[in-house]
Parts: sequence; C-alpha cells; structure tokens
Amino acid sequence: MQLNQIIDNVIDVSKIAGDFIRQERKTFDPDKIEYKGLNDLVSYVDKTAEEKIVAGLQKILPEAGFITEEKTLNKIGDRFNWIIDPLDGTTNFIHGLPTFSVSIALQEYGEPVLGVVYEVNQDECFSAHRDDVAYLNGKAIKVSNIPTIEKSLIATGFPYYDFSYQERYIKLFTELMRNCHGLRRIGSAAVDLAYTACGRFEGFYEYNLNAWDIAAGIVIVKQAGGEVVNFNGGNEVLNTRELLATNGKITAEMLEYIEKYFIV
Repeated sequence: MQLNQIIDNVIDVSKIAGDFIRQERKTFDPDKIEYKGLNDLVSYVDKTAEEKIVAGLQKILPEAGFITEEKTLNKIGDRFNWIIDPLDGTTNFIHGLPTFSVSIALQEYGEPVLGVVYEVNQDECFSAHRDDVAYLNGKAIKVSNIPTIEKSLIATGFPYYDFSYQERYIKLFTELMRNCHGLRRIGSAAVDLAYTACGRFEGFYEYNLNAWDIAAGIVIVKQAGGEVVNFNGGNEVLNTRELLATNGKITAEMLEYIEKYFIV
C-alpha cells in the first residue's frame, strides 16, 4: 500500500465531515446534547459525522479495522486500523467557540502512519504520512526553531472529568506560566498538535488523552520535524493517556518540569 496514493482521499473524507459540521453549527440546538460521562458531551453531529467518515474510509481501505470515539464501528484489523475523532472539540462546538476539528489516523501494526487534522472553522487541513513531510493545505510545514521554554508559547489541556492529578497539574501549570511566553488551552488536542507541527506552538502537553485525540496529530508533528514522547520521555504515547509534543528543541527542558510533578 502506498500512503501517498490514499492520503488525498482521506483529506476529502475529512472535508466532507467538516462541511457537515460547519453547516450544522449554524442551526445547532444545545438542548440536543447528550452526556457520556461527567462533562463528556456528545451530539448527533458527532455521531453523524463519524458515520460519514467511516463510510468514506471503508471505500479507501476495505480491509482496515476501526477505532472510533462514538463507536459507529469498532472492529480491530489484523494490520490496519483507522482511528477517528469525528469532532475533536465538541464542547467548543456546542458553546459556539470556533475551534474544533476532524481527526483521522491510519495505524499499521499498532503504529500511526498517516494523519489528517481538518480544522473546520479556519478551513485548514493538516496532513502527513510516514513517507513524506507534513503539509498545511498542500504547503509543507515545519516545527519552530525556538530553542528554549523561555521564548516558547506552550499549549495544554485542562482535565474535565478525571481530577486525580489536578493538584500536580496546577503546580506544573503555574511554574510554566512564569517561565514561558504564555500558556494556551484551546480545547482540541488534535488542533494543539497540528499547531505545534506548523510552529504556532513550541510544545503541547496533556494527560487523560485517548488514542483518537492524538493519533493523527502524532504523525503530523513527527513528519514536521518534531518530537512526541510520554511524560517519562518514552516513545509509547498512543495508549499511555499522556503526551508531550515539541519542536524537538525544548523536549528535555519540558521533561524536567514535568518530572517534578508527574513522575513519582
């Protein structure tokens, strides 16, 4: 299988879902939201977008399995699996905050090898596969060259249902706040990773993440020249529920901060 032969089709699928989400945002009724758990929101928009994505991807690679957030179709393939978040940033969408995305990754033997993140509101499509560089709307992108945290803009995510590490998180947040250009929380891990890949952020860290939140973004960051590790500095991130992505220049320094509060 040649990844460069299918990525354009995956981009098309992401944009079909994104167009649907964009149109539904105009008339969305907040009373139609459902709760999967504490502060874990979902709507018919997430579910319908996922159905559209699954249908499109089945045509591209019929033998692949699926790992999907909304459980439209969950079956594990022997070699390939699509990992899908149809609407990353559902809470933003529901409240009318214009930052949310479609995230689609292809996994081969457990390793993400292709990723597409389509930021719906800005019409920005980030894409990459293991055999090429990363792109934004067809133009090659790279991570930033900022060498230190002191001069960096850092992204993160706030816990919204599992608060077991809240105290540690706040202490880390406070220390980083005092030692970088700023911290941002925009509400979509997929977008955070895409923005790290194109140099808008120097780094992004978060815990309590699911595979569908990050799989596509991992590929994009790596192919843009960045690094993605867990809080111990290891390479396994997809199933550890914690992630640090950087431009590759501030990784060691970020891990020193994280180690103070999360490595016990």
